[in-house]
Formats: sequence, structure tokens, C-alpha cells
Amino acid sequence: MRENAVSQLPPCPKCHSEFTYEDGALLVCPECAHEWSADAAEGDSDAKVIKDSVGNVLQDGDTVTVIKDLKVKGSSLVVKVGTKVKNIRLVDGDHDIDCKIDGIGAMKLKSEFVKKV
Repeated sequence: MRENAVSQLPPCPKCHSEFTYEDGALLVCPECAHEWSADAAEGDSDAKVIKDSVGNVLQDGDTVTVIKDLKVKGSSLVVKVGTKVKNIRLVDGDHDIDCKIDGIGAMKLKSEFVKKV
């Protein structure tokens, strides 16, 4: 009877074991001890795709160009249009790009204001 319940659960996202089981609100893999929520298994939250202003998919380490003058909050500095930003890092949140800009330093940008080079 319990075998039917096991076969209906999704496989482990880490090791792809079919022997997952429920433990409260979590799904657990007995082979690698990975735990994840049941709703994350349905939505696959790791698959978030961040795109630039024209729809190109961005990845960590990409080089982008700023497409609009951006005022730096709390400062009189401005990131000018055409500024090239190398080696970006994608993060969660409203400002989804973490980077360092020459002459300004570390800052966060929104992907809608950049274009992949």
C-alpha cells in the first residue's frame, strides 16, 4: 500500500532517487538526505530566469551595458548610459544584479536597465 504513495512523489532533485518520502510539509531523500518543500518541487524555484531589457537571458559572469543614465541613491554620482559592467552576479530581489562599477564601486542594478554585450 505504501509503495503507491512513494511512486507518486517526485524524485530527488539532487541525486534523482525515486525513494523520496514525506516528512510533514517536506519531501526527504533517504539516499542523500536532501530535504525540500513539496511546493518547490512543483514550481521548481531554482529555475528563475533573469533577462535583460531586450530579453536576453543573463548568467553569472556576463558583461552588460547600462542603457539609461542611473542616479546613485544617496550620492551625486550618475552611472552614464553605455557604461560597461563586467562579471555580474545574479541575486534574488528587486535589484537582481550585483556588480562593481569602475569609479563608483559595488552596487546593485535592475536587469531592466542593462543590455547583454
